[in-house]
Amino acid sequence: MELLEIITLALVICGTCLIFLLLWKKSHTAGRLPPGPTPLPIIGNMLQLNPKDIPASLSKLAKEYGPVYTVYFGPRPAVILHGYEVVKEALINQGDKFLGRGCFPIIDDIQKGYGLLFSNGERWEQMRRFSLMTLRNFGMGKRSMEEKVQEEARCLMEEFRKTESQPFDPKFILACAPCNVICSILFNERFQYKNETFLFLMDLLNENFKEVNSHWIQTYNLWPTLIRYLPGKHRVFSKRLNDLKYFILEKVKEHQESWDPNNPRDFIDCFLSKMEQSEFNLENLATCGTGLFSAGTETTSITLRFGLLLLLKHPEVEAKVHEEIDRVIGRNLSPSMKDRGKLPYTEATLHEIQRYITLLPSNMPHAVTQDTKFRQYVIPKGTTVLPSLSSILLDCKEFPNPERFDPGHFLDKNGCFKKTDYFVPFSLGKRACVGESLALMELFLFFTTILQNFSLEPLVDPKELDTKPIATGFINIPPPYELHSMKNGNELEAVFSTSTDQDEGGITVL
Repeated sequence: MELLEIITLALVICGTCLIFLLLWKKSHTAGRLPPGPTPLPIIGNMLQLNPKDIPASLSKLAKEYGPVYTVYFGPRPAVILHGYEVVKEALINQGDKFLGRGCFPIIDDIQKGYGLLFSNGERWEQMRRFSLMTLRNFGMGKRSMEEKVQEEARCLMEEFRKTESQPFDPKFILACAPCNVICSILFNERFQYKNETFLFLMDLLNENFKEVNSHWIQTYNLWPTLIRYLPGKHRVFSKRLNDLKYFILEKVKEHQESWDPNNPRDFIDCFLSKMEQSEFNLENLATCGTGLFSAGTETTSITLRFGLLLLLKHPEVEAKVHEEIDRVIGRNLSPSMKDRGKLPYTEATLHEIQRYITLLPSNMPHAVTQDTKFRQYVIPKGTTVLPSLSSILLDCKEFPNPERFDPGHFLDKNGCFKKTDYFVPFSLGKRACVGESLALMELFLFFTTILQNFSLEPLVDPKELDTKPIATGFINIPPPYELHSMKNGNELEAVFSTSTDQDEGGITVL
């Protein structure tokens, strides 16, 4: 190695150690952080964390350090909140102090604090208020939106039928349906599933959600200053996110040419009517649209994919759902939201799917907006806070045998649906998901429509099916499986495989 390269490397290491020591000193002099494992320079506590399953590592540390403790991700500290009581105390009881969005470098470098998901302060308040109001005005929770979701559910069933005798991976069409719902909200348009633009958008979303758990992106988030200018997957990730942003901006241009302020058609039109107000600019519009598009598509899609797989693993649950749907709705009427209260077991199954998969196990990162006294500690302003959702959704006191998939977790002794404060897949407090009502509507209508038309039956012993996520980190990703549909008279049979290699076994949809 050249002498200059050795000197440069040494300077980088020394500089990083100095930055770490300064940050460590600042965090401990400005406040009194909760205890935690002793961090090392540069890498922090990464040796105590399993990069393949960080949420499990955080739960293990909670047993040693308690429900509130500090972990260093690289040079930056994060306060971990473990368990319902402590998360509620922070996000509800002291919600205004925990309103900040924590550091997420791979996103922050591109969005630069604009939009809804990763903004802060007055900008976040305005974007959230506008987004909630607009989603409600365009039917979130209303019949007009319900009709759009029902229409998309019928299109989804048609895509299943089109695949007669042809193998296919259901991941794509299960993503297309919620994506089209979001498209109708954002720019009043839906796409055919084979539309080239639609295929391009789906590829952007799928690849980035797959990459967000990768070791490279995790490494980038730990040391962005060192890696930012190097070649690597972070550059491709950033390009995909920018491509989605540019697509939204093109839709904005189209809307500007035909915009009628007295007749708003969608989210973009409503935003354009506010453009003279502070924070209502193209950058915020494009970034808000990108966030709603991404989160609104992939989270619902992933939940549906997990849901089908869990029913295969537990045919007794599927049988009860079928019986209830046949008895209450029948096979001739499309499921509607008015049926929801009449289907307690189906509703419990949907809740149990969301609880069991813990889609976002560590939540979106929060941050304290001021020096905050929390229990016997003082958390310095700007410190990242991670409220663990998995610690609530897998709470053994609220959900006996939480590692077991059981809709009975949401049923009382009379078989009626039972609500619980521990159902928090959309988080808690003011930073909870703005699209929660829409997501619950989509999950109910898509799920019941699929189960109304299809029965799932494994080709192998259900005990051999693996429902564990193939990636656990920011988001849990289900294992892939293929589907082969075969029409038999008025019946439609489909074969699912839990691997892209069909010789390894699978499932049948009758």
